[in-house]
Amino acid sequence: MSETALLSPALLELIQVIDRLRGPQGCPWDRAQTRLSLRPYLVEEIYELLEAVEAGDAAGQCAELGDSLFLLLLMARVAREDGDFDLEQACQGIVAKMKRRHPGILRPADGEPSFDGDPASWEASKAQERASELRERSVLDGIPASLPALIRAHRASEKVSRVGFDWPDVAGVRAKVDEELAELDAAIACGDAAAVHAELGDVLLTVANLARMLGVGPEEALRDANHRFESRFRELERLASARGSDLHHADLGELEALWQEVKRRRAGRESGGA
Repeated sequence: MSETALLSPALLELIQVIDRLRGPQGCPWDRAQTRLSLRPYLVEEIYELLEAVEAGDAAGQCAELGDSLFLLLLMARVAREDGDFDLEQACQGIVAKMKRRHPGILRPADGEPSFDGDPASWEASKAQERASELRERSVLDGIPASLPALIRAHRASEKVSRVGFDWPDVAGVRAKVDEELAELDAAIACGDAAAVHAELGDVLLTVANLARMLGVGPEEALRDANHRFESRFRELERLASARGSDLHHADLGELEALWQEVKRRRAGRESGGA
């Protein structure tokens, strides 16, 4: 069956648009793209989509999802031209995978759906798949090397925890954070740059584990912290400007006083609006 059969009119039209853009009389930019060259654009669009989700911007989500879908379909078109696979094969592959991962729901043996959402069962299913593929031999396989480091640390800790390689509770990993910080302090005291680099990495890795144990996404938590910091600092800049203060010539004491005032103002607004 053709990959364009039984599609919604809009999705079919998007595929046809991509076909024309890649055609002999198409757009030079689109015709020049490869799967590798499309990678940074796809990453950028996914992050813009996530930003719209975090902002609760439905219109933005719709637009960014469309941009991401365009790039994904363009990538599938390039893969078809290269003779590697096409969109239909990609869809067939994910449908088959979901049926393997959710046999009680998508392939019920007795007609009654069963709960198959347990993470351990999910990992067992994935491990069984990996066992049949020589290129995948580790619990950690399947984590893209190109993921941002904090997300990759979180995903790795999730995977190993599902086979029992984990702390027994939050207190255990919290104590490990203190241990890693002490090792970082020792490296700083010794002035060993390589050790500082390594120990700081261990601290961040352990904090990512702590976030998982607390049920917090570390990437999302850090993004929110960045947003709070940037928002407060912009308010600090406005406050300084209103008072005729030049931040470039202010001393640390003045900056700290402005920062604390911004925090007090925000706390007052938040409590007042509660």
